[in-house]
Amino acid sequence: MSAAEAVLADLRADIEAGSVPVGGKLPSEAALAARYGVSRSVVREALRSCAALGLTQTQTGKGTFVVSARATGDLVLGRYSARDLTEARPHVEVPAAGLAALRRTEEDLATLKGIVAETAAEDDPAARVALEAVFHGTIAKASGNRVFEDVLSDLREALAHQSETLNLLADRQAASDREHEEILEAIEAGSAERAEAAMARHLAAVDEAVERLGQR
Repeated sequence: MSAAEAVLADLRADIEAGSVPVGGKLPSEAALAARYGVSRSVVREALRSCAALGLTQTQTGKGTFVVSARATGDLVLGRYSARDLTEARPHVEVPAAGLAALRRTEEDLATLKGIVAETAAEDDPAARVALEAVFHGTIAKASGNRVFEDVLSDLREALAHQSETLNLLADRQAASDREHEEILEAIEAGSAERAEAAMARHLAAVDEAVERLGQR
């Protein structure tokens, strides 16, 4: 169990047990970091996952407040929910991957390879999920379709939130790396069929992990 996962588990247990009631305010990031003996970045990661589970909301300048004693069945990911992403992404990212396999430039390919390598080597959770979102955005850009590119740009923050929560709660990190490598290999091979299939498998695995979280 990672430090952030341990902090999240303890906070979630307190909230679900009523130790911090709905409407109550959590201690500050600094206070939580001191309580658990971790960095503030670890606390922020745990708090973002609390928010994604629908347990808390953070109000700028005021703090983090409990809004529910039970996790919602749908992750809250900024402006969008996990259900929003589940319903929309296959219609955008699967065809985008196929077009990227046919239209990608050598520069696109080099960028994607660099992102995959950097993601695998990245230890910082926030940096890692940002890279994962950039990977998907770069594929959309490589497709040569501005609509796909603009949609993925708009979804970047939500995708990063979703990846962070799944990496923390569903142990998706290693599987996600493998799936991204498969997508990259298909794009490099110039096979639209393989690229679309690899992207579809990746999105299905993400959806399955989200669904499992909703059943906890």
